[in-house]
Amino acid sequence: MRILNLIISLDGLYFVNKDGERLEFFTSVKKIFIRFQNYFLDFELYLLFIVGFIPSHSFRRFCYELCGMEIGSGSTLHMGARFYNPANITIGQGTIIGDRVFLDGRAKLTIGNHTDIASEVMIYNSQHDLTDPSMKAVEEPVTVGDYVFIGPRAIILQGVTLGEGSVVAAGAVVTKDVPEKSIVGGVPAVEIGKRQIKTLKYKLGRFRLFQ
Repeated sequence: MRILNLIISLDGLYFVNKDGERLEFFTSVKKIFIRFQNYFLDFELYLLFIVGFIPSHSFRRFCYELCGMEIGSGSTLHMGARFYNPANITIGQGTIIGDRVFLDGRAKLTIGNHTDIASEVMIYNSQHDLTDPSMKAVEEPVTVGDYVFIGPRAIILQGVTLGEGSVVAAGAVVTKDVPEKSIVGGVPAVEIGKRQIKTLKYKLGRFRLFQ
């Protein structure tokens, strides 16, 4: 992949961007620096992908925290997790996250305490702006509250807040905020019920060993 296009002309050497527009020297240097930062992040994410298949919760946690992720006591991620920018991801206490999840850290991602996220859930906080001529990225933080349950293969999109004790049914696509203790399902997700528990104080069971 080319960093920038280098043009040689009678005016001397200069760089152009992907649209062929000439760049000032300091702009070129900044873009080159950012691109190498992205290369480093890509390599880091590749290493975390490999780490995700090591059957040790403690070792995976150590590596994730080494890359800037904040993980509360008693919380864990099962094998096969994928990430964008783990340094923007915070996980509370006593939370269990299932295997093969995808957690997007391009904007802030906050996951609360005693929350249960099932297998193959995907949480995104960035998407392309379809109204912009350059398809620029739009990033918005995602917040998952305490005592939330997200069913298998659900998708949570950018800017969404899942209120305390809310439930997302398996396979749902959540595009807007979910109130406390609401149960949502479908594509796009709509409210289909309410949890009747008045006080949320439970703790999740143990995580699976060697997974």
